[in-house]
Amino acid sequence: MAEVILMPRLSDTMTEGVIAAWHKKVGDNVKKGDLLAEVETDKATMDLESYKDGTLLFTGTDKGGKVQVNDLLAIIGKPGEDISSLVKSGGSAKTSSPAPSKAETNASAPSQAPAKAETNASAPPPSPAPAATDTKKPATPSLDLSAMQEVILMPRLSDTMTEGVIAAWHKKVGDQVKKGDVLADIETDKATMELESYKEGKLLFTGAEKGQKVAVNDLLAIIGEEGKVNVQQIVDASKNKGTSPAPAKEPAAQPEETKTAVQSVATETHSLNGDSRIKASPLAKKMASEKGIDLSQLHGSGDFGRIIKKDVAEYSPAASAPAATQKAAAVSTAPAGQVSFDDIPVSQMRKVIAKRLSEAKFSAPEFYLTITVDMDQAVSSRTRINENAPVKISFNDFVLKATALALKKHPAVNSSWMGDKIRVNHHINIGVAVAVEDGLLVPVVRFADTKSLSQISQEVKEFATRAKNKKLQPADWEGSTFTISNLGMFGMDEFTAIINPPDSCILAISSIQQIPVVKNGAIVPGNVMKLTMTCDHRVVDGATGAAFLQTLKGLLEEPLRMLV
Repeated sequence: MAEVILMPRLSDTMTEGVIAAWHKKVGDNVKKGDLLAEVETDKATMDLESYKDGTLLFTGTDKGGKVQVNDLLAIIGKPGEDISSLVKSGGSAKTSSPAPSKAETNASAPSQAPAKAETNASAPPPSPAPAATDTKKPATPSLDLSAMQEVILMPRLSDTMTEGVIAAWHKKVGDQVKKGDVLADIETDKATMELESYKEGKLLFTGAEKGQKVAVNDLLAIIGEEGKVNVQQIVDASKNKGTSPAPAKEPAAQPEETKTAVQSVATETHSLNGDSRIKASPLAKKMASEKGIDLSQLHGSGDFGRIIKKDVAEYSPAASAPAATQKAAAVSTAPAGQVSFDDIPVSQMRKVIAKRLSEAKFSAPEFYLTITVDMDQAVSSRTRINENAPVKISFNDFVLKATALALKKHPAVNSSWMGDKIRVNHHINIGVAVAVEDGLLVPVVRFADTKSLSQISQEVKEFATRAKNKKLQPADWEGSTFTISNLGMFGMDEFTAIINPPDSCILAISSIQQIPVVKNGAIVPGNVMKLTMTCDHRVVDGATGAAFLQTLKGLLEEPLRMLV
């Protein structure tokens, strides 16, 4: 049975998408998870993956064409299947034949946010009907949740997101909501992001409590006018994924009074928003910065645990010490000689790290190249540069700049494996692996070859701060063409890194070691650093990778060449 894929909402302000490229053509076989197309939104160009196995039977527009959000983008089904009715109706045909209903097709399409359609605005409560009538047709019709103005579905907030965790609710059931109000903080696989309301009215229902998971496109909230929206009918439809539910029974849902009380407690007792993203007023942040106070040590007394001026002014480090001591003591309370362990739930970020890196490790034929670099001149140059530089330049900044210049001379290394073709990138966007509490993020320094050492240093520092505070946005980590990973600060002599798809290479940077070296026939102390590059052999051959590393070595050993 043919399935339609509608244009998803890939950003909060997106109204239409432009097809930057199709990765499949009509007639190609498609597997679930295959890259179908690249869609250019108002903020970034993002990959669109298939949610269906089958044959690509139809595409709604050619490369460069525009498609409105929720309009027909593609149809996937069996070869020779009749899709004329779906094409004519834009994917929403409702006939007596067993074609998929609109609710079913939308469930398989990666819809990102509630469509603001004018149809199905609100379904009136079903009037009582005789039992004989109920046996002939369902009490509640099949509902297209994505087309209902009252319904907010879990949006896809990153290109790899499959579910979101409610980090915090900013509104509770019964609250009035205005368009643009922050409803909740959603923890994705890469960051915690704010979800704004697309509707004005009263919050009538929330699909999950703080800490619970909601799959993409599942019911997240209902906002509308009390008494005019049949909340139970919408909830039943969401549970049945658009199928016709059984005749209405006594609601088994939690009473609204109890649900409101539970959500009120969950909302009002958090100070770090459940995800270490500190909520503080600008004045509180400024005062804390001036006094050298770590905001994470404060308990906010403002709305939703927000830290305000009073909290900073009254903060006493001594008062918080006992609590910190108790927390540390609670970590290791296992009796000696007994088996003990903790089971830690896998975070969204860790799930995606496991999935993506496993795919890279077991699908790409990797090989490794290691080279030793004499860093004497880089060490002395950095010292002189930092005497007058507006920002402190690190050795990582040196390597990033040199890598960007070496990639210009070796474009084959700046390439991506696309399945049926190799994409040679003319732009140089370098991803920088940043360790965070839950795992790893890779923000991207764009057009790195055109930036100075000071610009690179400032940008990387800003990315690192935002990554650790979970403030990065999808546009910050998309579009890398090469990646570097630096463990030199941990004293690593040498290590290998796993490729970050779709890049074909990743460079592992070790520490600078002071060891005896031979120069001009004499043994003298020297500063050396090892670089190990992991290469995808489908794209990069050994000689190509070796030539790139030779160029990179030359730039680092004579840093003045980077200024030419």
